[in-house]
Amino acid sequence: MPTLVSIFGVEPKRIGGTETFARELSRQIGARGWESVLCFLSEPTEEVRRFLDLPNITLGVYGSADDSDFTTGRSLARIARSHRPEILHLHYMGFLNFYSWVARLRSVKKVFFTDHHSRSAGYTPGRAPFWKRCAARLINSPLTRVISVSNYGYDCMTAFDLLPKSRFEMIYNGVDLTRVKDDPQLGLDFRRRYSIPTDRAIVTQVSWIIPEKGITDVLETARLVTQQNRNVQFVLVGDGAYLEQYMKDAAAMGIEDRVTWTGMVRDPFGEGVFAAADVICQFSRWEEVFGWMIAEGMAHGKPVVATRVGGIPELITDGQTGYLVPRGDTKAMSEKLLVLLADPVMRARMGEAGRAVVAEKFDLRKNVAQLISSYGIA
Repeated sequence: MPTLVSIFGVEPKRIGGTETFARELSRQIGARGWESVLCFLSEPTEEVRRFLDLPNITLGVYGSADDSDFTTGRSLARIARSHRPEILHLHYMGFLNFYSWVARLRSVKKVFFTDHHSRSAGYTPGRAPFWKRCAARLINSPLTRVISVSNYGYDCMTAFDLLPKSRFEMIYNGVDLTRVKDDPQLGLDFRRRYSIPTDRAIVTQVSWIIPEKGITDVLETARLVTQQNRNVQFVLVGDGAYLEQYMKDAAAMGIEDRVTWTGMVRDPFGEGVFAAADVICQFSRWEEVFGWMIAEGMAHGKPVVATRVGGIPELITDGQTGYLVPRGDTKAMSEKLLVLLADPVMRARMGEAGRAVVAEKFDLRKNVAQLISSYGIA
């Protein structure tokens, strides 16, 4: 059987967007008679392994985050030799590397690369210097196609002028709508698990707990909101190196009883993260290339307040599916949240509008089918 090898530069610790994409991709190519080899930076957890348990899937580990390019290249050569794939697809890896050459030297017919990277705050796309353009065209000349997950990402990548524009394609990330359950009990169970009183509205941000995700802005917004509305609980779902410091910051601000830190949640859909939320926020400071958690919240019929950065405006229509606010503007963030928290009818209307947008633009099945078409798989 023909084989697709997908290399993901992440550790599969939870059932998130990457794992859901990998499963749907494998399911669709399996229906076309293809094998799917999924390689990560570490062994999947048992929960993820069960989630990825399809007849045509083989799981593997290609290295670690600390490996050199040479070590990673050697691992990819080993994988290509073992599985003899028709197609190799690289995810969450640096753009300038010789991995596509390694693949072609192992007789891989097509090599794809997906750009999942967000940019630093205030980043402006621009053409690379002449020497870098020449080097990049040599290094990446074996690449068949570069996939961007938003128009913002497409504009950033093509502005570099590192490869002919014909080799780039925009395919949005997506949400598996079959996993979205309209089950109020999931929300009630989530509240009970984290001891959140039933009379408090929940504002949720799902993200890494790092400065780039605007956690300090979330905390300051929580302080401003709870000064006017005490029946609100802010829930931050995720883990990160700054978690302990931010917990101390919340305590110093006197809002520790209005902020819940869940740590990493293994399956946000199945554990009721979005079902429990009344409003989703995403106050990123860097230029988000997409905003997967925003799309997931919208799929659950929740309005979103998020910063106008990177590709986020491609998901949210200001005033219709939520609100867009300037980066770092906690006054605007708190004002928009207070408006939504005071108006359940508006929340429901915006939530339904967001759900319709996801069904139209961010349906994982449709977007994976577009990628398979780009592969040239009949």
